[in-house]
This record gives sequence, structure tokens and C-alpha cells, in this order.
Amino acid sequence: MEAEHKPGEEKHGHYDRSKEEWVVVLDFLQNGYPFDERPMYMKTPIAQAIGKNHFVLLELVPKKGVHLQPYKEVYIGEGKRDEIHHIVGKLPVGKLTSTAKSELEFVIKDLVKKQEARFVDWFNKSQPLSTRMHQLELLPGLGKKHMWQIVEARDEKPFGSFKDMRDRVKLMPDPEKLIVRRVLSELEGKEKHNIFLGA
Repeated sequence: MEAEHKPGEEKHGHYDRSKEEWVVVLDFLQNGYPFDERPMYMKTPIAQAIGKNHFVLLELVPKKGVHLQPYKEVYIGEGKRDEIHHIVGKLPVGKLTSTAKSELEFVIKDLVKKQEARFVDWFNKSQPLSTRMHQLELLPGLGKKHMWQIVEARDEKPFGSFKDMRDRVKLMPDPEKLIVRRVLSELEGKEKHNIFLGA
């Protein structure tokens, strides 16, 4: 019989689930991974998913008989989970299936769009990291010139939306795309500082 887990602990202890309550499914492998050479009866279905708030990539085992479609939002928090049996742990980008990889950017874009207010707030509140570097400059393709324009514009009046930013900052790169590119870069482990990615 399987040992009971204390609340907040997961089976393999790789992941503190208090960080994410909901995830979006990127891929569902009904028969587990193709490279898993164990006999069929020992294999478990696997879902690869991304957290809605901190963009953490997770490997999940659904409950018996549950079939998870890509793009489905699934609850993994502390309360009663209807669809997920347990969280295996965090997932490195390199272990994503080709399906999950191809859906990743689309799903991140969708999450950023749905949480526009949160990211606009980040633009309004981001601060210098040092005397030479501002948090805004960590976004790919955003240089000093745009950084100063953003800071001056938000000092006059905080931004209300991505459109508001584009309207008020001359030749501003699309803020939504900047965030999506940064999240992808953080997921790939290319960045020294993680701005949007949860631990």
C-alpha cells in the first residue's frame, strides 16, 4: 500500500505545489513515454503541463480512467483534485515531447494574454537591478532608449494595458511578445535572473 503523503508534499518531493494551483496540459501520453521499456501493465499515463502563474513545467500522473486533452486547465493545488493522482515533479524543457514543445509558445502567449493586468503591473512597477541595469532591460529586444521612455511614460500615468503602452511609447516592441520570449528563454535555462518563472 502506498504511504500517505503529508499535505504540501508530493511523492518524489521535487516540487512544492503551493506555487501552482492550476496548470495547462501541453501533451497527454495515454501509455506513458515511448522510451519507457517496462511492460505495458507497469506504465502509467503521463501529462506534461505548464503552471498558469509561474510557468513551471510539470510532469503529472492522472487518476485512473482520466484522459487529459491538450489546453485543458487542471487543478493541482492543495484541495481535492478530481483529475490528477500525483505530481511526479518538475520537467526540464529537454524532456518535453515534440507535441508539448510545439504547443509551448502558443500556451504561454494565451496565459500572458489572459493575465494582461498582471504583466502591465510588472511594467509599471519594475525597478533598477543596479546602477547600470534596469529590470526592463532583461526583456529580449528592449534597450536603454525604450526603457527610459517606459519609465518616463509610467511616471506621468501608469499604463492600463498593452495597447496603452504601445500607444504611449514610440516604436515600442509588442510587450506581449517580449514577455513570451523572456518566459521561453527562462524555461530553456538561458537566463541568470528569472523574472517570471517560479522556482
